Amino acid sequence: MANNILNSVMGSCVADALGVPVEFINRETLSEDPVINMRSYGTYNQKAGTWSDDTSMTLCLVDSLSNGLNYDDIMKNFIKWINTGDYTPYGEVFDVGNATRKALEKFSHGASPLDCGGIGGNDNGNGSLMRILPIVFYLQSIYGTEITKNDEAMNIIHNLSSLTHAHKRSLIACGIYISVACSITRDMNLSIAIEKGIYNALEYYKNHDRFEEELHYYKRLSNKAFSKTPVEDIKSSGYVVDTLEAALWCLLNSKNYKECVLLAVNLGEDTDTVAAVAGGLAGLYYGYESIPKEWLAVIGRRDYIESLSNQLYVAIG
Repeated sequence: MANNILNSVMGSCVADALGVPVEFINRETLSEDPVINMRSYGTYNQKAGTWSDDTSMTLCLVDSLSNGLNYDDIMKNFIKWINTGDYTPYGEVFDVGNATRKALEKFSHGASPLDCGGIGGNDNGNGSLMRILPIVFYLQSIYGTEITKNDEAMNIIHNLSSLTHAHKRSLIACGIYISVACSITRDMNLSIAIEKGIYNALEYYKNHDRFEEELHYYKRLSNKAFSKTPVEDIKSSGYVVDTLEAALWCLLNSKNYKECVLLAVNLGEDTDTVAAVAGGLAGLYYGYESIPKEWLAVIGRRDYIESLSNQLYVAIG
C-alpha cells in the first residue's frame, strides 16, 4: 500500500502540473500545439512543475488522514492552504474554485464542516472530486476492498465531498471514482477494473432512493461501449460529470501513464483537474516508475509530497 498511496498522489500531482500552463485553452487551439512535456508559464505564469489547488487540497487530506479521520482538521488544513499558502509548491495560491472559496468562508465564520458545501444544482464543479482519492486507502485499511457494500464507508466519501460540494451529483461522482480506485487496487485488467468500479457504485446508488433522481446524469458511464465514445462527445469542463467522464475515457483510451495524462491535458478547458483526476488513477494502476523521470525532476517540493504520502502509509499500515 505504500506504493499505492505514493503512486496515486504523485500520479495526480504530475498530471496537475502538466495541465496548469494551458488551463482554459480550448481543444482546437491545443490540437495545433499539443502539450507533449512540462511547460513553463502560460495561464498562471508559473514555472514548469508547478501544481495547483488539486494537489494542494489532496495533500491537506493526506496530512490530516495520517492522524485519523477528522473533518474539522481537514477544513483547518484547507484554511491554512488558502490563507497562508501552506501545502503549495511555492507559498502562493493561484487557483481556487468559487464553491470551495464559499465553503471555506462559511467554515471560517463558524459553520460546522459538513454544513459548508453548496447544495444547489450549480454547486457541481469538480472541486471535491479532484482531492478525494487518498480516502480510498484509509477506507480500505478499515473496511477492506468492498467499500460500496458498506454504508459507513460510502457516507465517509459523501461527507468528504460535502466539505465543499454537498449536492448529490457531486457525492455520486466521488463515490464512482473511489469505487473505480478500489477495483484498480485489486490487480485486475484496467478496463475491467473501471467497468466493475462503475457498476458497483451505480448498484449502490440504485439501492439508495435518495440518489435516484441524479442517476441519469451518469447513464453514459454505465454503457459498456463508453470507451468508444467519440472524442468530440467528451467534454472537459469543470462540471463534475464532465470531468469524471473525461478522466475515465482517457484511462480507457490509453496504454500507459504518459499517454493517459497527455490525452487528458490536450482535451483542453479544465486541463489541470481533468488530468489530475485521470492521473491519480493512472499512477495507481501503472505505478510510480511509469511517470517520466524528466517530469518528476521538475515537480515543486517533490520530497515534501513523497514525505506526506509515506507518512500516511505508516499511519494506516
